[in-house]
Amino acid sequence: MSPPSTPTSRALRRAGPLLPLAALVAAASLAAGCTTIETYAPTLRSFGVYKLDINQGNFLSQDMVNKLKVGQTRQQVRVVLGTPLVVTLFRDDRWDYVYEFTRQGRVQEHRTFTVYFVEDKVARWEGDEAPPSTAELNREAAARTAGEAAWSDTRSWWDSMLDVFR
Repeated sequence: MSPPSTPTSRALRRAGPLLPLAALVAAASLAAGCTTIETYAPTLRSFGVYKLDINQGNFLSQDMVNKLKVGQTRQQVRVVLGTPLVVTLFRDDRWDYVYEFTRQGRVQEHRTFTVYFVEDKVARWEGDEAPPSTAELNREAAARTAGEAAWSDTRSWWDSMLDVFR
C-alpha cells in the first residue's frame, strides 16, 4: 500500500520533468556571474535611473603629444598639454596627466601620461597611447566617403538596388 498523497507531493510529481531544468537554469545563471548580466540588462539598483557620461581629467590627443619637445620649459608644456591634474610637492620633477571616461557608472577608458623634468626642462615623457586628433579622424572620414560622390550620379536605381543584395 502506498503512503497517502499530500498536495506538496502531487505538485512535485507534476513538476517532475521541469524541476531539473529549473535547477539547471539557476545554476547556469549563477555560474555566468553578475557582470555579464549587468552589462546587458538593468539591475534593480539602476532600473529607471539615468547616469550621466562623465569625462574627468586631461584629455590628450596625439597631436598634442607630438608638439612636446625635450628641453621645453614648464610654461611651454602647460601651453601645449594644459595644466596637469596631479602635481605633488614631494616630486616636483614630474607632472601627471590623468583622463577617465565613465559611461553609465562604469569606467570605459582610463589613460595616464607623465612628463618628467630635470632642472625645469622636459627630460622625457611616458604614458598610455593617446587617441588620434580630431583633425586626423576627419581626414580619414573624408577619404572614406570621397569615392561615393563619384558614382552616385551615374548609376541607375536598379544598380543601386543590386548593390543592396551584394
